[in-house]
Amino acid sequence: MLYEFKSKATGTVVMTGPVAERLLGIIGKEAGPTGIFTVEQMGPAIAALQAAVDREKSESGPAAADGPDAAGVDAPGADGRVRVSLAQRAWPLIDMLRAAQAAGKVVTWGV
Repeated sequence: MLYEFKSKATGTVVMTGPVAERLLGIIGKEAGPTGIFTVEQMGPAIAALQAAVDREKSESGPAAADGPDAAGVDAPGADGRVRVSLAQRAWPLIDMLRAAQAAGKVVTWGV
């Protein structure tokens, strides 16, 4: 399942179901086939996502801050799989929310 976030202030952001549902959970929004972020809800949503990103970075330790993720380059883990950080997953939605908030426009989503 894909989630498509839309706003008249930005382009569209598409995310897979598990990623979008994780981010919506962090924000405290119910995942579902449709939804909306009002302009008033965007500040707290951005703050919740940023706090979760900061928490993940601090839990990863100082090496992570200087590592490949800090430069925006993914490095394979011990199992050969590339780990995508919460910051990388959340950034498109955070950016969209900031732009929509500045323009005074809502963000909606549909599955």
